[in-house]
Amino acid sequence: METFENLVRAEFAPKHTYLNTASNGLLPARTVTAVQRAVRMRAEGVPLGPLYEDVEAARACFARLAGVPAERVATGASVAEYGALIAASLPAGAEVLTAEDDFASLVNPFHERGDLKVRAVPLERLAESVRPGTALVAVSSAQSADGRLADLPAVRDAARGHGARTYVDASQSAGWLPLDGDADDFVAAVGFKWLLGPHGVTFFVAPRDFGGLTPLLAGWVAGEVPWDSCYGPVREHAHSARRFDISPALFSHAGLRASLELVEEIGVDAVHAHDVGLADRFRAGLAELGHTPVPAPGSAIVSVPGLGHRQDELSRAGIQVSDRAGNLRAAFHLYNTPADVDRLLDALKA
Repeated sequence: METFENLVRAEFAPKHTYLNTASNGLLPARTVTAVQRAVRMRAEGVPLGPLYEDVEAARACFARLAGVPAERVATGASVAEYGALIAASLPAGAEVLTAEDDFASLVNPFHERGDLKVRAVPLERLAESVRPGTALVAVSSAQSADGRLADLPAVRDAARGHGARTYVDASQSAGWLPLDGDADDFVAAVGFKWLLGPHGVTFFVAPRDFGGLTPLLAGWVAGEVPWDSCYGPVREHAHSARRFDISPALFSHAGLRASLELVEEIGVDAVHAHDVGLADRFRAGLAELGHTPVPAPGSAIVSVPGLGHRQDELSRAGIQVSDRAGNLRAAFHLYNTPADVDRLLDALKA
């Protein structure tokens, strides 16, 4: 069996110190090959059946990572798309509880409804803020801005105690943090960050009873027999969560299938230990330099107040990080090494 190190080095050869997976993950070599194969198929005019098979293989792979049957997984283009379906299912005046300054793609669909009561509270007070009348709690498992982790068990318990549903955006955690897709009512995650795929794919886990959602975006692929649903209204929606699919981005799914297979091959537990170990190394080094990151224990994302202005300088030095509201954000993933951490710390000494 190949080791973690051998698998990773065979797939990645970044030209710079890349610490920005919270924005975009690097593509494995096998993913680049898969996308090139898909493009050639289109260029050569051959039948595209294998690319539709990639869609189903990617769906099944994500389902295994999420610990749910593939029948509960839909695939679309964005988190906002699925948030809009959830928002559309809520009655006028329903309360949606969110964390302050959570990612726009998660929270904005509920604001756009115009007739929902959207209440934002500090992340650490989310569970205690669920109250009678709360219909939905929507939160990112890891905050994009600073990596803070939501206390999902506490949020779930509070929601269940008040008859509310939970909706989790796992875009900043799926791929490095073990995912329990069966623990929440709704889960969404993009494929281009920690899952290492191309842009253009989002997965959505729906409850077995579909949670009252209407497939408002349904086209032909949402039919029980897609190729029999091409003309006129879809007369029979898929009996699975595929009823919430949109027409797939075939090139992206072809690549994402390969990426997900790599994540499965390595194992999320191994990735988690690696990523968090590097983040902790960075936190320890920051302390020695006199910097205090935003408290986010157990996260692969580290945010350092007051250092965001150094992002351009670091980029010119070949170290890719992010500037988020004045904070320097570094994100550590499986292709990073202790040497990457030390290089960033050395650059921050200057």
